[in-house]
Amino acid sequence: MELIDLNSMAASIGVSVAVLRFLLCFVATIPISFAWRIVPTRLGKHFYSAASGAFLSYLSFGFSSNLHFLVPMTIGYASMAIYRTKCGIITFFLGFAYLIGCHVFYMSGDAWKEGGIDSTGALMVLTLKVISCAMNYNDGMLKEEGLREAQKKNRLIQMPSLIEYFGYCLCCGSHFAGPVYEMKDYLEWTEEKGIWDTSEKTKRPSPCGATVRAILQAGICMALYLYLVPQYPLTRFTEPVYQEWGFFRKFSYQYMAAFTARWKYYFIWSISEASIIISGLGFSGWTDDTSPKPKWDRAKNVDILGVELAKSAVQIPLVWNIQVSTWLRHYVYDRLVKNGKKAGFFQLLATQTVSAVWHGLYPGYIMFFVQSALMIAGSRVIYRWQQAITPKMAMLRKFMVFINFLYTVLVLNYSAVGFMVLSLHETLTAYGSVYYIGTIIPFVLILLSYVVPAKTSRPKPHKEE
Repeated sequence: MELIDLNSMAASIGVSVAVLRFLLCFVATIPISFAWRIVPTRLGKHFYSAASGAFLSYLSFGFSSNLHFLVPMTIGYASMAIYRTKCGIITFFLGFAYLIGCHVFYMSGDAWKEGGIDSTGALMVLTLKVISCAMNYNDGMLKEEGLREAQKKNRLIQMPSLIEYFGYCLCCGSHFAGPVYEMKDYLEWTEEKGIWDTSEKTKRPSPCGATVRAILQAGICMALYLYLVPQYPLTRFTEPVYQEWGFFRKFSYQYMAAFTARWKYYFIWSISEASIIISGLGFSGWTDDTSPKPKWDRAKNVDILGVELAKSAVQIPLVWNIQVSTWLRHYVYDRLVKNGKKAGFFQLLATQTVSAVWHGLYPGYIMFFVQSALMIAGSRVIYRWQQAITPKMAMLRKFMVFINFLYTVLVLNYSAVGFMVLSLHETLTAYGSVYYIGTIIPFVLILLSYVVPAKTSRPKPHKEE
């Protein structure tokens, strides 16, 4: 009887039974995360976090999913226990190797593209968690003088216990789709220390308003996605009718297909945000106003208006998949920059490559993230030209801001097609249909930056009389 009900429910919203089962478990993370607040004792909270995450994984993906999760968790914990001086790098490469193996074995990208679901999405989040935990434990051996601020903040002096580690890895609020957070934050949240300390007459922030806002946002996002997705199918890119269209109609279709796909991610991250907020883990401090209000930045994974109205491609990592972007900056980008040196295109490209591999070894992912590195580099060129314009020419500066906005819209939505269709043939077909404009423009801008270097406009110093 239950299966019949699931079938009818799945058919009514146009998804498979497996996806519906996942969505029900995913939404259930909200009340389950709320119940964490009433679990007594620290040990009980760690056990509840681990058990609830494992149980929901079992309901969503089956028993084998938890066996898959045990592999990177074991790699991370064993490396910390056996070889602390290299535990970060060991966990990074072995964790990614196992994730790549699962991507290839399950062909996860094809499953997601066809509306299916598997445990590799949760495994992606878990991989980042175990790597950051191992790297922070490694950083705990180093002197603070040579560390960056993020390393100082997140370093672990002592190795977490096994139950703390399992609770951190499987905490159900972020287990399925993020956001990624740090072990130190998880421990302070559980032990009511740091910003969660209520012993010194500090009131505990109410999560109700922020949670309701996130749930309403999720509902709007899902409604928009279900309305738009039948009108902009991805199969259109390889249909003869698409090739008959003119340039502007093809490009507008690429924009709308990417715009439609983003609402699915907005929905998923809004549900995750609600789960993390209602548990209390999403709390990130108080505003500096005369009447302080709680901030929930730790739970935030996307700024919808920030993405859709981004004035520069450089802003995209700051507003899209925010916590993963932060992870990539702290554990890849910053660590590739030598002390005293500035980051360059190599660090940017390496970081985007790691992000591509994390998603899966599909040509579309690789091409999208290489494209995004070019997109950001091209946007920086426009910004430097804008800054070189004297403040007296305010209209021209505003015009350059508008040009950067148009550039970001064009290249982002062109590039996103590869992320959606995945296959090499479909990606090249879509890119070629608009004459590779989103690839050529960033290349031209980067080359022009050497021909027309930007010199920042500064007022000339007055000579001493």
